[in-house]
Amino acid sequence: MKEINVAVTGGAGQIAYSLLPRLVSGETFGKGVKVNLRLIEIPQVVEKLEGTIMELIDCGFDETGNLLATADIEEGVKDADWVLLVGSIPRGIVIDGKKIEERSDLLRINGGIFTDQGEAIGKLAKSDCKILVVGNPANTNALIGMTKAQNTGQQWFAMTALDANRAKAQLAIKAGKDISEVTNMVIWGNHSPTMYPDPYNALIAGQSAADVINDENWIENEYLPLVQQRGKAVIDARGASSAASAANAAIDTVKSVESKTPEGDWFSAAVASDGSYGIPEGIIFGYPLRSDGNGNVEIVQGVELNEFAKSKIEVTTQELKEEKEAVKDLL
Repeated sequence: MKEINVAVTGGAGQIAYSLLPRLVSGETFGKGVKVNLRLIEIPQVVEKLEGTIMELIDCGFDETGNLLATADIEEGVKDADWVLLVGSIPRGIVIDGKKIEERSDLLRINGGIFTDQGEAIGKLAKSDCKILVVGNPANTNALIGMTKAQNTGQQWFAMTALDANRAKAQLAIKAGKDISEVTNMVIWGNHSPTMYPDPYNALIAGQSAADVINDENWIENEYLPLVQQRGKAVIDARGASSAASAANAAIDTVKSVESKTPEGDWFSAAVASDGSYGIPEGIIFGYPLRSDGNGNVEIVQGVELNEFAKSKIEVTTQELKEEKEAVKDLL
């Protein structure tokens, strides 16, 4: 059996609980690929991972390889083919008597975590390792980690697939179509309330979703805020942040990178800007992407943007520049 090494931080968290079985079941990397899984947690909760490992063993998947629980990031990412950085400090937690509510506070606290993780990945993971950042603020966490890794052969992604799945679902519901008919969804920019889920270039049965729906007021005043604020709505309704849907989006992203993108379609994730679409280099930005199925991912060129789209992209670009400035000492 071919083997692959996958490291997951935040291994005892809710997202990981939904994520881990799908990594070792044969679904993500294919039947006949044995997945050696390293679960990484903070020392205070690493013991809980033993129970998770018991459950993974009890699932009886043929593709389950070696299972390791560790609080040592270097041990966890050594020789990794994929690293899923799920763990981060969430909004609302109390640290040193202060409740962390502001995005700027999250940037500072999580920035330090991703500094250490990036250095370990750059030094010890495989030279062609792929890294998906799920923990928020995902784009800037990925920028910090990538900068500290200093390994140009490795590919860093920040997850926008959850937003893309949310956006596709809302378009399908509005149009009265099955979600399988919605393709070419891209989330431009930041995984934050400034993101731009593009309904003009998304297709429903091959036609522009905006044209199919034909309701500009709904797109501008209902659809965009609904997608941008969906995470908060889930927290308000559930009393906890998205877990199963976030895990599903992580799986979707890995499969999109590993598999050849269908002709004419693309997938959504944030990568280091190379100047495409006028976005400045030096930030991690959500783009439409294509994979050749052999580990090579490229930004799709030539997507037309109307003035409304350009105005939304400018807002999310500015936010990412401000986030970068806020953590410049970590870069």
